[in-house]
Order: sequence, then structure tokens, then C-alpha cells
Amino acid sequence: MNWKNLLFSFEGRVGRGAYWGLVVASLVLFGVLGGASVMSMLNATDPAAAGGGMSMAMMVAGLLFLWPALAIQAKRWHDVDKSAWWILINLVPAVGGLIALVFNGFIAGTPGTNRFGPAAASQARAGQATAGA
Repeated sequence: MNWKNLLFSFEGRVGRGAYWGLVVASLVLFGVLGGASVMSMLNATDPAAAGGGMSMAMMVAGLLFLWPALAIQAKRWHDVDKSAWWILINLVPAVGGLIALVFNGFIAGTPGTNRFGPAAASQARAGQATAGA
């Protein structure tokens, strides 16, 4: 699967590795932005103004990160043979995010082909075979 399909398409399936890559990337991105925000507020003569600029940077980063995050999570739900509408479980207070984390991060996908397509590992092999041909 190429980057365009991985980050922008809601069709197909991906394995747990892509999901954990997304989680790590978001932790690093927002950790760096949060750290930079704190440092700019501590070192600024006007902390409110410095914090406002970094808040805007975090908002822009969050909006840019939203679509790829939804696309990867939709494909992870497909991998466990559930509709992408299960993304909405994240909106349930307290337990929704935990349920999504367990299903997307720890539960293996259905083996073989399911209603959303071939298994994520076979998609990767097929992509390598066509790239090598």
C-alpha cells in the first residue's frame, strides 16, 4: 500500500503496525509542539502571546493530522471486520477511546479475505510484487 492510499483512503485494511506508527507519530508530533509551547511561554516576556501562537500551531497540526488518523483507524476497523463507523466509539466518554485502542492496537485482524478486502499482509506482498515487476 502506498502512502497516498495509507493516509488518505478509507478503503481496504491495514495491520496493527500502521496503527501503532500513527500513535507514535502523534505522540512525537504533539509532544514536541507541547514542549515548544511550554518553552516559549517560560522564555517569553508576554507568556499569553507566546502561548497563543503555539496553540495556533497545535490546532493547525491537529487539523492536518485528523484525516490521516481517521483513514488509518477506518482501515484498522476494517481489518477486524467491523465498519468504519466504529470510529465513533471514540466519542463515548471514558471507555470509548480504550475500546478503540484495544481493537485497533491489540486485536489481530481477521485472517484471509473479509468483506473489506484481502488481509493487510497479503496487500503488502501484492504491492511489493507489482513494484518489483
